[in-house]
Amino acid sequence: MNYLENFYQRGLRWLIAHGPRIIVAIIVLLLAMLVIRLIKKWLRTIFNKTHIEPTIKTFLSNLIIVALQVFVFVVIMKIVGIKMTVFASIVAGLTVAVGLALSGTMQNFASGVLILLLKPYKVGDNVITQGQEGSVTSIQLFYTVILTFDNKTVIVPNSKLSNEIILNLSREGKRRMDIDLKFKYNIDFQKIKGVITSSFNSFNHVLQDPALRVGVSKLEADGYQITVNAWGPAHGFEDAKLQINEKLMMDLKNEGLIGVG
Repeated sequence: MNYLENFYQRGLRWLIAHGPRIIVAIIVLLLAMLVIRLIKKWLRTIFNKTHIEPTIKTFLSNLIIVALQVFVFVVIMKIVGIKMTVFASIVAGLTVAVGLALSGTMQNFASGVLILLLKPYKVGDNVITQGQEGSVTSIQLFYTVILTFDNKTVIVPNSKLSNEIILNLSREGKRRMDIDLKFKYNIDFQKIKGVITSSFNSFNHVLQDPALRVGVSKLEADGYQITVNAWGPAHGFEDAKLQINEKLMMDLKNEGLIGVG
């Protein structure tokens, strides 16, 4: 009985000593949760008015909310009277351990943020990187997804993309098509040039600006080489090149300039 009495007295003294702090802590926690919820709605409204990438918007919003929650947690601990020395030491140790374990991941994360902010490429661009050529289908904070033209999904860590060369094939909106043709000296260049010009001008996927360029690029013992430079839209470039090669071959053949003898 004395034991229960003693326990009751100790509990009562503890409650009298710490009860007000606990009540204040609960009130502060409830108010803080309400304020954080309002801040979250406000951030969503602000970010929706900006042109920041959606991934960056989500990351920044979550980062701010988590930082506020951690701050509220520290304040609550202070109000209740819990010493933070041991807790801070544990957190610091875990932070170092996790940082060492995830150093590569954090590098990818930092690179992802830079890519989303600086925009060396965007979703839908055709790129060549890490020996892969394809279309960018997704840009995440840690990696970029590329769909190759033969329908393979390639996932590239962002640290690789931020530190190495990327060829963005579609950023300018148009690309130059280079075609080399070789003829013997007894075939008239002006006739060839006329057929090539007519063939390219009748093809829908060839741009008029910059203008088509046709000229002799090399002289050899057994003939001369003609180089054709034509511009077309960046998207669909490979398909257009296949089609123009076929059309050019048929036009030259119909004029008797190739496939004779």
